[in-house]
Amino acid sequence: MSTAPTIDTPEVDTAEVDDNGLTDDTESPASTEEPDRRPARRRLVLAGLLSALLALLAVAAGYLRWQDVSAQVAQQAAAESVRAATDATIAMLTYRPDNVDTALAAAAEGMTGGFRDEYTRLVSDVVAPGAKQQQISTVVKVPAAASVSANSRHAVVLLFVDQATTAGKGPSTDTASSVRVTLDKIGGRWLVSQFDPV
Repeated sequence: MSTAPTIDTPEVDTAEVDDNGLTDDTESPASTEEPDRRPARRRLVLAGLLSALLALLAVAAGYLRWQDVSAQVAQQAAAESVRAATDATIAMLTYRPDNVDTALAAAAEGMTGGFRDEYTRLVSDVVAPGAKQQQISTVVKVPAAASVSANSRHAVVLLFVDQATTAGKGPSTDTASSVRVTLDKIGGRWLVSQFDPV
């Protein structure tokens, strides 16, 4: 009985055969380089971005809080300064012959700076002597007032003023005007520093 001849084929390491059937004696690049560090770098970048985002959110929250507090301070300053300007204007312009000295001296307590000196001089030199001599009385009302600007230390208020003036036993004369009142907060009080007819 005869046997079929056998053909010896060389053994080929399949790990070294590429897709084209060629062998490559060089080692794969992965075996000579250090381990891939891309995942570690990616984690560091993500951690840095997360930290930056948290810092940005903290700054944004702080800014919004500051804006909220500033708005509340401005709102409170506006309300307080409108009240102070209204009270001061009524006190400055309302008097009778028998109380002109004391009434207008008390009104001067609500003023500050050069305006207070100017007002005091005007009262003592012109207003008080004229009120006594001609028996002048004035009554002032403020039907409307609005804040123009206000912060914790400085404010500007616009007032609409109705003034009724009587001389002796004559009829009352009514006048309407508007004034721009500037105030400064000193020692916890809003004081008039400027008074301009507009």
